[in-house]
Amino acid sequence: MKLSEFKDEKARARYHGAYERALARLWPGPRTALDIPTAFGTTRVYRTGPRHGEPIVLLPGSGGNALMWHRYVEVLARRHPVIAVDTLGEPGASTQTAPIEGGRDGAAWLDELLVATEATAPHIVGCSYGGWLALNHQIHHPDHAGGLTLVDPAGFADFGPRFYAWLIAGGLAATAPRPLRPRLARLVGNSAILERELMGLMRASRGFRRALPVPPVFSDEELRLVRAPALFLLGARSAMHDSREVADRLGRTVPAARVEIVPRAGHALPTDEPALVADRILSAVER
Repeated sequence: MKLSEFKDEKARARYHGAYERALARLWPGPRTALDIPTAFGTTRVYRTGPRHGEPIVLLPGSGGNALMWHRYVEVLARRHPVIAVDTLGEPGASTQTAPIEGGRDGAAWLDELLVATEATAPHIVGCSYGGWLALNHQIHHPDHAGGLTLVDPAGFADFGPRFYAWLIAGGLAATAPRPLRPRLARLVGNSAILERELMGLMRASRGFRRALPVPPVFSDEELRLVRAPALFLLGARSAMHDSREVADRLGRTVPAARVEIVPRAGHALPTDEPALVADRILSAVER
């Protein structure tokens, strides 16, 4: 049985120390931490914002957790309840106890989580891998989401040499002396490396063994099942896929889709254009 887990207790303790420090430094304002049991393990979520209104559920990308949304929480929570998730199987405060073997399992986990948090018809925001999970949830549980914002989501191209080169270049740039990082971030097209606390957390996760499925490409038949209002934000310079091709395909297969290709942004769209992404999320929720 393949589970995401730390290789030993020393690695776990090192990571969780870094996690708690980053949480204390980055999270803006009050929060309520909840550990939600599901059939796949216990999931940590953070709730903030008003008690009433359409909830906004935030799903991070691969290797990330709720803290990747720290720049977004305050603005989104002014008018909406916000639920930021440490995705099960990613490094964070969640603990996986059963394997997640594909999109159907990922959707089942997310649906259990939404039911447990009483997030009725929430607006789900998913970045990269989180976008793939959100789309799978819509495909398999179509009546349980009010709308979607997908930020350069996975599931529209196989991971190829360009994407892995982008990952490696970003990882190397993140280890460079701090004064050089802004220039390197522009050179490699990865503004996420400028997030000092999150990069420190990423380094602390080296003892974490991730065992989640690689997202397969969605079929046209699957995409035609997406009925909820869906906003797709795509980075024009994304290393994951050809954003124009993705936009054209969505136009043919997802009647409810609105697509915006963001100029000069890449796959690190949430850190490339945080103000724009936050504005588009709120516009999608409140339209």
